[in-house]
Amino acid sequence: MAPSLSALLCLGLCLGQVVQAQHGPLPKPSLQAVPSSLAPLKTKVTIRCQGPPGVDLYRLEKLRSGNYQDQPILFIPAMEERFAGCYRCSYQNGSRWSPPSDRLELVATGVYANKPSLSAQPSPAVSPGGEVTLQCRSQYNFDQFALYKEGDAGPQKGSEKQYWADFPITAVTVAHSGTYRCYSFSSKLPYLWSAPSDPLELVVTGTSVTPGWLSAEPPSSVTEFPEASRKLSIALINKSSTIEPSRTITISPKGPESPTEPSRTITISPKGPESPPDLAQQHYTKGNLVRICIGAVILILLVGLLAEDWHSRKKSLPRRVRPIRRPLPPLPQTQKPHSQQDGGRPDGHNHGHHH
Repeated sequence: MAPSLSALLCLGLCLGQVVQAQHGPLPKPSLQAVPSSLAPLKTKVTIRCQGPPGVDLYRLEKLRSGNYQDQPILFIPAMEERFAGCYRCSYQNGSRWSPPSDRLELVATGVYANKPSLSAQPSPAVSPGGEVTLQCRSQYNFDQFALYKEGDAGPQKGSEKQYWADFPITAVTVAHSGTYRCYSFSSKLPYLWSAPSDPLELVVTGTSVTPGWLSAEPPSSVTEFPEASRKLSIALINKSSTIEPSRTITISPKGPESPTEPSRTITISPKGPESPPDLAQQHYTKGNLVRICIGAVILILLVGLLAEDWHSRKKSLPRRVRPIRRPLPPLPQTQKPHSQQDGGRPDGHNHGHHH
C-alpha cells in the first residue's frame, strides 16, 4: 500500500494547488486601439482586448451606453462620431470574471474643421534647464485643449481659459525636444476633438549632442499624414526594448554622416511595466506545470495499483477441499394400482345387473 498512499498524497497536494490557483485573482486584460486612440473621421481603427491563453469568453463594452459584445475585437471600418467614447473589457474563465481592463478613450479627431494654432513662448529653441510655454489658441469658444507630443503614451489636457490654454515646461531637457500638436474640444463632448494644429518642433540647443539633423523630416510627411506618422512613431518606440533596441537612440558627439531615422524615433520613453503578453505567458506556464504534476501523480498511482495487484497475485491461493462423492440411495419401488390387478375395472363394475 506504500506506493498507493504516496501517490494519493501527491495527488492531494497537486489538487490543493490547483484549487488555490483557481481561487486566486485572474490577471487583468489589456485594451488598446490600433493604430491609435486618436482616430480621424473616416479612418480605420481596431479595438483589441487581450488576456491569457485559454479564455472562455471575452466581453468588450462601451461605458455609459449599455452596448457590449462578447468578442475580443471591435473593427471599425470608418470612424464615426458614434464610435467615440470610453471602452473597457474583461474575460471569463469558468464561472469567474477577471478584473476590468484600464479604460480606453477612443477620440474622434477632425470633427471641427477649424484647427487651433500652437506656438512656443518665448521661442521654440530652448537651452537645457530653461523654461518654455506652449500656447494653444482657438478661434472658437472651446474650454478644453489637449497637447500631444509624438511618441508619448497619451495627450496632456488643459482647461485654463476660454479660447486658449498654456502648457508650461520647466527645466527643459533633451527629452522634451520633438514635434508637438494641440487639439481643441468642448467639455460637454469630451471625445469629439478638432483637427490637429500644425506641428511645432521644439529644439533643445546648447548641448553637446546636436539633434538638428534629426529634425530634417520632410514637411509633406507631417502635413499629409499627421495621425499615421505619429502612431508609427509610437509603435516603433513600444517595440524598441524587444525587437529593435537600436531605436532607443544613443547619439555620438560626431553624429552620422547620412541620417535615415526621423526625429520622432529619438523620443525617450520610460520603460513601462511588464507587458500583458508576458503576464499571459506566465499564467499559461503555471497552468502547464500544474497539468504536468497531475499527470505524473496519476501515473504513479497507476503504477502503484499495478504493483499491488501483481504482488497479491503471487500469493498462493488456499487449497479447496474436494467434496466426497457418495452413492445415491436406491429409489423406492412403486406398487401397482388395484385397478390393474382387477383387470382394469373398478369395484363398482364387478356387480352386474340381476335379471
